[in-house]
Amino acid sequence: MGLYVEAHIRADLDELWSRTQDPAQHRRWDLRFSEIDYLPRVAGEPQRFRYAVRVLALLTISGTGIAAGERERPDGTRTSALRFASPHPLSLLARGSGYWRYVPDAHGVRFLTGYDYRPRWGVLGALADRLVFRPLMGWATAWSFDRLRLWLERDISPERARANWLAELAVRALLLAGGLTGLGLECAMGVFGRFGADAACLYALLPVAVMSLALFKAPLACTPAARRCLRAPAEQTRTPRVLRTLEKH
Repeated sequence: MGLYVEAHIRADLDELWSRTQDPAQHRRWDLRFSEIDYLPRVAGEPQRFRYAVRVLALLTISGTGIAAGERERPDGTRTSALRFASPHPLSLLARGSGYWRYVPDAHGVRFLTGYDYRPRWGVLGALADRLVFRPLMGWATAWSFDRLRLWLERDISPERARANWLAELAVRALLLAGGLTGLGLECAMGVFGRFGADAACLYALLPVAVMSLALFKAPLACTPAARRCLRAPAEQTRTPRVLRTLEKH
């Protein structure tokens, strides 16, 4: 099953197009890539590119791709499609294809993507992809789309948005740890047996409330969050023709 992510961005279509089609800007907001660069283009051939993902300090997995085409329709929508592959033996992703669609409306642009890929490593790779890698890729795509939205709508740079996210994550972790520590101390000190049931409930309420805040509080408005994006199309969306043509080759 392919991945789908959609974000509504209150921005100009041309500005959104620039920040997604220019490799130098694309790699700033897209968590899935450490590097994206166009390769020298041969006249009459499609644009090729190289991408890389830094997995560990000393391990970088790279691949190449082809920008299959770009199309602007009379209704103002735009589509960009591509295919990609990685020959690196440690890359779970072997090859795949995808598209971006830009659908203007009265309040901005619906920016959406659909893509799929073939994992390597046989049955083990298929299992790892289904349980771990594919959900992680879906989350990373949605998180990146919301980071792009913050850049365009609120002028929060991708670097600042990442710092905001890490800071909020650290605060949530501290609150969760504090709540668990509070419950542990209450149990160790015999709070639940020393006082009546009503008092015990009151003593337990604070750490439980702190943990609930850490786990369920909505992200701050300045922090990117995958949950703000749609993960399935609200209505049936036809696969762009440029992508169907690409998949036949």
